[in-house]
Amino acid sequence: MKRDTRIIHSGRSDEGDGLVNPAIKRASTVLAPSTSELYEPTGSRRHYGRGGIAPNKELRDAIRGLYDADHCALAPSGLASVVLAIRTALKGPGVALISDGVYGPVRRFCDEELPRLGVKPVYYDPRIGAGITSLITSDTALIALESPSSLTLEIQDAPAIASAARAAGVPTVIDDTWTAGVLMNPLEMGVDYAAQALTKYVGGHSDFLMGSVAARGEAAKRLADREKLYGLHVSPDDAFLALRGLRTLPLRLERAEAASLEIARRLEAHPKVSRVLHPALPSHPDHALYARDFSGAAGCFSFVLKGVSAREGEAIVDSLKLFGIGFSWGGYESLALSCDRQIRRTALPWKAEGALLRLSIGLEDVEDLWADLEQALARI
Repeated sequence: MKRDTRIIHSGRSDEGDGLVNPAIKRASTVLAPSTSELYEPTGSRRHYGRGGIAPNKELRDAIRGLYDADHCALAPSGLASVVLAIRTALKGPGVALISDGVYGPVRRFCDEELPRLGVKPVYYDPRIGAGITSLITSDTALIALESPSSLTLEIQDAPAIASAARAAGVPTVIDDTWTAGVLMNPLEMGVDYAAQALTKYVGGHSDFLMGSVAARGEAAKRLADREKLYGLHVSPDDAFLALRGLRTLPLRLERAEAASLEIARRLEAHPKVSRVLHPALPSHPDHALYARDFSGAAGCFSFVLKGVSAREGEAIVDSLKLFGIGFSWGGYESLALSCDRQIRRTALPWKAEGALLRLSIGLEDVEDLWADLEQALARI
């Protein structure tokens, strides 16, 4: 079956009851017929409710199908999913090479928690590509990617980085939230662990928090073991919502791509905009990599205002009437964010001609969104 058909028909109830959606089952205690069966359950029977029963299992199966993975772990947030992937990939002390454009809370985890594990975080230029080999040493314990970067939208050469890492025996992790596991498959490119915030595009309705990690082979076995070790669990109600959102994911992504590109092109032509950071635009410096590795674009992108200070950029965002102001993205509603307060760079300084704003284009009419942006830009 084609991808969209597989998504629609994945995660069905397997109880032979004809229901197109699995039932929501809540349980902590699962009774066993004997002590032997309690300690060594046979077949698919669970011995405890941690990790979820239904529809958690069906959601895992559906996400696993997106990546053609051997195991999918669920985490209580997108941040928790990236942390789980990093902790799973790390096998000892050393140096972790981390993209300089990584999501801010992930960067904080790397700065504050990795040293406690004997791991030194070292940040690299997101556009390093095959040049990552110059940074890999016998002490390299991990390489973490995020493509595109969540604020500045650099596209990473994931196949080149994964190839260099595999040759050196170094595990790799990627934050794959922007593609929702649909627009690109990092596991096919050789990345070991693909994490994403199901909160964003998979959920699509801004009503729960959740993350997932997908892996294959030995990495999948290690992921399943670590997930149990850390006692991770998500509620069946949230798992049901994620499964519901998954059904319409391709349609919403198509709408977001078309609308975001229309807005991006208009912004690119606007006299008060210096540049637009949308990977699907030919003007984007990494457009060739995008065209090679991605099958489409999400609705989240950034743009730089011409000669406008960060404080003035915040005022522009505050003057928007239809766009909401919020940290998340990928929902049905459009959001705007002033980014300058969040940018942290150590490998290369971030240089821009003015304030950096990020938009997440939702499902509203493009003309209404554009009218809101025009009235805000007119205040400059």
